Amino acid sequence: MFVHEIDEDIALKLLDEKDAETLFYITDNSRSYLREWLSWVDHTKTVDDSKGFIHHTLQMYVERKGITTGILYKGDLVGTAGFNTLDWSNKMATIGYWMDKGFQGQGIMTRVVHALTDYAFQELKLNRVEIRAAYENRKSRAIPERLGYTQEGQIRQAEWLYDHYVDHVVYGMLANEWVQK
Repeated sequence: MFVHEIDEDIALKLLDEKDAETLFYITDNSRSYLREWLSWVDHTKTVDDSKGFIHHTLQMYVERKGITTGILYKGDLVGTAGFNTLDWSNKMATIGYWMDKGFQGQGIMTRVVHALTDYAFQELKLNRVEIRAAYENRKSRAIPERLGYTQEGQIRQAEWLYDHYVDHVVYGMLANEWVQK
């Protein structure tokens, strides 16, 4: 089982079926907050939907196509983060993340994304890590900016979000840049 200790308060672990109820609870608890930027929220209506998500992430892990982890903060599941895609032929990954609204503003996600970036370059030996965030999602965009990612561009109408399109900003980090930081 994949577990990655970040510091004394934060760890990442592969989700398992036992996490479905808590995962659903934190999704439901932050539903209106998450819905502003995440298109999957309305499709998560029951604990079984969270179980389905967990099974999907485990299959992606087994197939080496992605690594989605639960974020543990002081032992409690507070969100998910990981590599939504792993592209081995191009040695790159795309990081995605979300967290319960009650845990925002404590630097948790910045530490998580820092650790994932480190893991991508040090352990997985990738060359590139990418993060995409909606143009208007300032909190999400602040994380790669804080970590020194390069803003590489904007993709117009990149995602359909319930009733409108949103633009995405693309951030990238290369292995040789990360070593220099």
